[in-house]
Amino acid sequence: MSTATATRLAPPVLDLDARLALADAAMTVRLDQAAVAFEVNTAHLPGADPVPHIAETLPAPITPAAAPSPYRTPIADLLHRARIRIETDGWCRDAVFDESGAVCPIRAIRLEAHGDRHLADDACVYLLDRIQADFVWAETIPSWNAAQPSAAPVLLALDRAAHHAHTHNA
Repeated sequence: MSTATATRLAPPVLDLDARLALADAAMTVRLDQAAVAFEVNTAHLPGADPVPHIAETLPAPITPAAAPSPYRTPIADLLHRARIRIETDGWCRDAVFDESGAVCPIRAIRLEAHGDRHLADDACVYLLDRIQADFVWAETIPSWNAAQPSAAPVLLALDRAAHHAHTHNA
């Protein structure tokens, strides 16, 4: 009868991208847990603000002529242009667009995609991902958009989505 001896393999060495992906996953879990804790801790408060305070801070407005897109990846660039379109044309809460020319985030993305439906769809996925990272109750972009008190959280979400897409080379 022979006996088998177990040999232990050395753990794989992770490159920088793999370590960053693990750190990103760990932070996403922690942020999701914090969002759930926020919901639980404020659910009993009748006047609790449904918009986290993180959405109240917004970078200085960017004028389209003042600066070109800081992103070189297609989805990040598209999200940046959609943000500028909302700043320029106005934000629409309860419709795709209104008579004044204001647009919702999805319409802004589709207009800036210039007919590239796949690019627009991918940008919407990145936007919804960033929205749900901060607003766990958000099921869709339109339902979240309709719940916003102003354009500020929408512009911030587009900024975050663009940055996220850029860091993922999208």
